[in-house]
Amino acid sequence: MNNLPVVAVLGLGAMGHAFAANLLKKGFTVRGWNRSPRKGDDLAAAGFTLCNTPREAVRDADVVISMLTNAAATEEVIIGDKGIVEHLKPGAVVVQMGTIGITSTEKLDKTIAKARADVVFVDAPVSGTKAPAENAQITVLASGDRARAAAVEPVFGAIAKGTKWLGAAGAGSRMKLVVNAWLISMVQGMTESLFLAKTLGFTPDDFWAALEGGPLAAPYVKNKLEMIKTGDYTPQMQLSLALKDANLALDAAGSEDLPGLSVIKEFWQNAVDAGLGEQDLAVVYRYLSTVR
Repeated sequence: MNNLPVVAVLGLGAMGHAFAANLLKKGFTVRGWNRSPRKGDDLAAAGFTLCNTPREAVRDADVVISMLTNAAATEEVIIGDKGIVEHLKPGAVVVQMGTIGITSTEKLDKTIAKARADVVFVDAPVSGTKAPAENAQITVLASGDRARAAAVEPVFGAIAKGTKWLGAAGAGSRMKLVVNAWLISMVQGMTESLFLAKTLGFTPDDFWAALEGGPLAAPYVKNKLEMIKTGDYTPQMQLSLALKDANLALDAAGSEDLPGLSVIKEFWQNAVDAGLGEQDLAVVYRYLSTVR
């Protein structure tokens, strides 16, 4: 008998699709919904049920994963006029895994608690992009009432290499902004260093060879250098979404000045305005090359 929780995945983009696929591989019953309905069709042979509405998807789900593009979409689907809250199974766990910022996370937590005291809200964005998600190698930055959310533990075990519980709901989203501020700064620094390397007569392979085996040789950087070398910017993380995260981090900082991130944000906004937003964030190297 399968005692695993029934899972609904709302949002079948790169990350949500990977979550659903990994859950199916581990024997979970998985249902899902996506605004573009054909996404998820390829999972049907593995037992996935694609539903017409979010409410239909969550009807009998023990765990509901939300992995939507932004705060507005997430709030609409979960707590909006046609949202899922009143249609959740008693005692269900709602796991918000997108990067939607602190304000929206707090709104979801308070609204769900007021509407459905029996439902557990877990704030759990992830560290990792498309390829790590497909290989269940992401890290979940979880926060919320872990004791009441036991049903989510095997779910995280199926989609991630590890989970870090950080405290009350909201802590996960705060840490995600810290992690993504670091990632954004790292990518911009890498692209500028590579541009300097090219100016001084070195290739991307030369640059990596100088890093390899040392403390600065992050595998993430190697992946981005390969993209730049081949000119293939098939998105692991879209530049437009990385820009959204930069803005969320700056908003969260409030009156604290983050001058480096502020400059990067403006530069990346220009790259998005130039039509590069749907490509991988490493495409800022191409944009840098065009504006010099």
